[in-house]
Amino acid sequence: MELLQLFSVIFLLSLFLLADHHAPQASAERSTYIVHMDTSFMPKAFSSHHYWYSSMLQSVKSVVQTSLDRDNLESKLVYTYDNAFHGFSAVMSEPELEALKKSPGFLSAYPDDVVIPDTTHTYKFLSLNTATGLWPASQYGKDECCRRARVKDDGMTAIPARWRGICQEGEGFNSSLCNKKLIGVRYFNEGVLAANPGVKISTNSARDETGHGTHVAATAAGNYVDGVSVFGYAPGTARGVAPRARLAAYKVLWREGSFESDALAAIDQALAEGVDILSISLSYRRRNLYENPIAIAGFGAREKGILVSVSARNRGPDYASLLEGIPWAFVVAAGTVDRWFTGTLTLGNGKTITGWTMFPAKAIVRDFPVVYNETLSACNSTELLEEAPYSSIIICNITDDHLDFLFLMNDLARTFIPGVIIVSENPSIFEDSSSFLQPAVVITRSDARQVIDCALNGDTPTATIDFQQTVLGMGARAAPALSSFSSRGPGQGYPGILKPDVMAPGVLVLAAHSPYSSRASIGNNIHLSSDYNLLSGTSMACPHISGIVALLKAAHPKWSPAAIQSAMMTTANPRDNTNQPIKDMGLGYEVASPFGIGAGQVDPNRVLDPGLIYNATVQDYINLVCSMNFTTEQTQTILRSSYNCSTPSSDLNYPSFLVLYESQETRTTSMGTFNRTLTNVGNGAAKYKVKVEEPNGSTITVSPQTLVFRRKYDKQSYSLTIRYTASSEFFSAPGSITWMEENGNRTVRSPIVVNGPYND
Repeated sequence: MELLQLFSVIFLLSLFLLADHHAPQASAERSTYIVHMDTSFMPKAFSSHHYWYSSMLQSVKSVVQTSLDRDNLESKLVYTYDNAFHGFSAVMSEPELEALKKSPGFLSAYPDDVVIPDTTHTYKFLSLNTATGLWPASQYGKDECCRRARVKDDGMTAIPARWRGICQEGEGFNSSLCNKKLIGVRYFNEGVLAANPGVKISTNSARDETGHGTHVAATAAGNYVDGVSVFGYAPGTARGVAPRARLAAYKVLWREGSFESDALAAIDQALAEGVDILSISLSYRRRNLYENPIAIAGFGAREKGILVSVSARNRGPDYASLLEGIPWAFVVAAGTVDRWFTGTLTLGNGKTITGWTMFPAKAIVRDFPVVYNETLSACNSTELLEEAPYSSIIICNITDDHLDFLFLMNDLARTFIPGVIIVSENPSIFEDSSSFLQPAVVITRSDARQVIDCALNGDTPTATIDFQQTVLGMGARAAPALSSFSSRGPGQGYPGILKPDVMAPGVLVLAAHSPYSSRASIGNNIHLSSDYNLLSGTSMACPHISGIVALLKAAHPKWSPAAIQSAMMTTANPRDNTNQPIKDMGLGYEVASPFGIGAGQVDPNRVLDPGLIYNATVQDYINLVCSMNFTTEQTQTILRSSYNCSTPSSDLNYPSFLVLYESQETRTTSMGTFNRTLTNVGNGAAKYKVKVEEPNGSTITVSPQTLVFRRKYDKQSYSLTIRYTASSEFFSAPGSITWMEENGNRTVRSPIVVNGPYND
């Protein structure tokens, strides 16, 4: 059978929706609810779940509605869900919902809520190349299906027959826009319309208005495009991680609102149409797994053998800012790449300083006088900036608060200052491509001393700034580094498993974009358009993982989602390109914790031959859910037909280890034991010995310390025991366990964290 890996990436377009927004209600008395059902209770008289749900709504309406209700308000079935889980969404009053709860088969319900988007060179930084490794082995992800794209279909073969999707037409989008690359398109906004009766959808189609969806799709599976840059930065050939994969696009985020009911409908439809990979670059506000739409739908996808990759949110760098603690989802953190967008500052004395800039034009800032005084250098008001000498470059010494930088740019746009030298070491400046409204370059405090000396004491106190320069490799800063915005674990949804899982490029990623959505400006009134853009966010990191999954599934079509995830985690690299531990931009470039980077930066070429994998079946995940102390209804909401809690276990065969302890009044020695099974996926017999890096203050025992595999697919088990001291003082210590192949080059590494006290 011809392999078709279908990338389903949820189309995220509402960039203006903030996490603090409240979901609007359908009316003052009615709201949209998502309802989970046990379909074994459906009477045989009904031919489908849809008719059963409709009948139930009619029944509860007749029970609770007054004559006034019947005249003015009507319950409405918004969506029926049959593939990711069993249930529906509907507009109801609270009395109707209470009546519905008494219906046979009812499991749970909760109000519809908002979802939030987590907003070229990266394939080279990941060491993907045409000669060896994962690209040629997977035929560049041929016939893997993703959603979103650089959608040229040059070099693509015919669409495999098992694809069941359509190209849905709509406003400004004709079905002829689909091809052998973009093979399916749908859009979902019934949830928006139910929450906002009478609202007019601005672009009622799958057409991308803001560029977020296009960017994510192109990152995962965009085809080859030569001569790409973003206003002169990052020039070269653009391509996605899996350039021969196919895409199916499902738009669920809208300027008028973005809701879980629509996102669930998209996932449900994607599973029905035959996707193999779900790439979801959005967040939600729910903490409990049994109310979390991605957790619930993701479990249904895992049941069908579909890997779900999820962005980790952009709420870093705070501890436990990660909501996505979903054990059966691949949660992705965002890091930097070895690329630096620079401006060269040349002083009148001939000295040059390389700074950071993304001013989107080749501005002429040549031999202007450099002015510095302590009062002016605060640069904290338009009035102060207007006192700067005419036609001079000024030096602004701002705080490391990113808002100060943004306010400064906004104030500068109201002046006639030709150029600015900004002194700041705030990492957020290096994560944003759209803030340079005026010709400016950012330099460090140590470099600033030379500039200030030139301005105050130099014979030629002038400066020139050159823009649109890109530095790659070791000429840039050490990379990767964990971004400041990427959310940190433990995952609040389920803190018992280390999340995020891995890190991927998510800072200033170049990919296709909507030309109708401005992401760069000169001043406050000149907005620039481009077919490509440099965006940052865990939304950008997630499709890198999805693309690699497509490549790996093409190379190993029989591997389970757990096997693929294990291969990517145990081969991830915790070190940067200087062979030092990955640093954390949000914590002053301290060594990054596994709560930030998981197992480390994904290494796509090593995943092709991981040696050993930690596999897990659907029943293993069922056992995990059954151990979570949920009610029967909450458990069934996640597991539906798979509900069988005869063997609950929290010890999932997972490629990481986490000990979370509660606060202790006195220092107490405690112990945690984990059991793991490894499967040999190498060719032939192999022998591995263990190497342990113990977390500070802990002792680790592994038994046995040698694993002997007699043939391919042979399995061997081991136990890992961690002895640690718990107290009332916060403590977090990383470590690792690595299985080293004797007479071979394979290493199988898993991170370990001992952390506490943790209060759920």
